[in-house]
Amino acid sequence: MPSTSISDTHHEEARLSSSSPLPLYHRVYLLLRERIVNSTYGPGDTLPSEAELMNAFGVSRITVQRALNTLAGEGFVTRARGRGTTVTQEAASLQVDRPIAASMNGLLVNLSNIGQGTTVKLIHFGYQRASRSVAQALDIEPGTSIQKATRVRFLRGEPFSQSVSHVIEEVGRSYSRKDLETHTLIGLIQRARVIHRVEQSIVSTLADDTQARLLQTHVGAPLLKLSRVFFDPQNLPINVAEIYYHPDRFEFRVTWTRDADNQMQVDLHSSL
Repeated sequence: MPSTSISDTHHEEARLSSSSPLPLYHRVYLLLRERIVNSTYGPGDTLPSEAELMNAFGVSRITVQRALNTLAGEGFVTRARGRGTTVTQEAASLQVDRPIAASMNGLLVNLSNIGQGTTVKLIHFGYQRASRSVAQALDIEPGTSIQKATRVRFLRGEPFSQSVSHVIEEVGRSYSRKDLETHTLIGLIQRARVIHRVEQSIVSTLADDTQARLLQTHVGAPLLKLSRVFFDPQNLPINVAEIYYHPDRFEFRVTWTRDADNQMQVDLHSSL
């Protein structure tokens, strides 16, 4: 099959000229892999030649070759002298076969460590009927009784996060208000149920009246919003939480490593 041309090289060049700490070859590799995964280059397609890629990305031949060899090593492409680099038939399914996994132990330990190094004030604790959105997140019927708690966490006397948690009643009844005033939520939940999986996302948001008051900032101040869901071994949600952070008092880092099975493992680190 004829080589697929690069028609919008300005996009790649702009991304490669960023201040990314990743090596050049790895950025080329990621961009090409992205095009394979999203089917810009489909199974059987021949990638642009090394010379075309050098020109498109503004990098050396060694950089291009290293990126292509990495793709070949992961099974996305095959390389043959005189025939170029061809996308494999299996490439479309590799993102399913090679998942990116987070270190559960590392995440839970990190969350516990944050609790140990700070103090917390419990603003609200009680049981209420689940709203439609909370019920959907917890996979329960709207109106089902759940535990809701609002807390503010302090570091050296300064508030740095406000959390709102919604816990299924069965787990919530296993601890008291006093427990939550003196223990981390993650620790209390783990006493009642095994946490098998965690989903979380981070977005930027602006402080509303309540957040501004609790975090001692002004309405409209930028905040980091972390949404987190804990699941048990039956894949049922246990807890849905939203945590709002001062962006200048909290750092979230991700470390990627490759294990013996060539799987990408992710360690999540939060620091104050």
